[in-house]
Amino acid sequence: MSEESRQQPRFIVIEGPIGVGKTTLVKQLATRHGSQVLLEKPQENPFLKRFYHEGQNAALPTQLFFLFQRAAQFSELRQQDLFARNIVSDFMLEKDWLFAHVTLGPEELNLYKQVYERVGMDAPRPDLVVYLQAPVTTLIQRIQRRGKPEERHITTDYLSELSDAYTRFFTSYDKTPLLIINTAQVNLADNEQHLHHILERIDAHRHGRSFYNPVAELI
Repeated sequence: MSEESRQQPRFIVIEGPIGVGKTTLVKQLATRHGSQVLLEKPQENPFLKRFYHEGQNAALPTQLFFLFQRAAQFSELRQQDLFARNIVSDFMLEKDWLFAHVTLGPEELNLYKQVYERVGMDAPRPDLVVYLQAPVTTLIQRIQRRGKPEERHITTDYLSELSDAYTRFFTSYDKTPLLIINTAQVNLADNEQHLHHILERIDAHRHGRSFYNPVAELI
């Protein structure tokens, strides 16, 4: 095994708010390294459409479904031997707690916390987390462009709250190496040059915390 292979993170998580480009980047990074892909499955959540329509009225079942879904995914990985292959994921278990703080009232949050503490303790820790940022106006445009029916009712206010929650979370996050990338002027879906620069930067990041604004390089 080469020195580069030994140093390559085995479990990479790409995180960020809805519409920032997580899944696109995960798939490209997995293709680049021959990694297994671990994706969120929002289409399987029967409460999500109701949540986008009704907000807090459907928030608790929506959050609990995602929590149990992710716990099942991680459990399956452990049964397969988590590190038999490199893995790239578009979520980390902590995001459920982050979303819960945004969507749940005090009593529901207390109940969710009890369930989360029982379910979330055995989650594997990533070797590298990549946090993608973009302004809320950009997120809205990307969500509208991809045209998923279940996302039509996502509001600017909700995205603003979510983006702020992500910022607060990653401001103090220190559990793993962290690379923060500003994707405001980056087109990961259609521009190969943009994608190449982002992938190169991720491959180069091994330790600590850094912020990458690719705009100047890509103009």
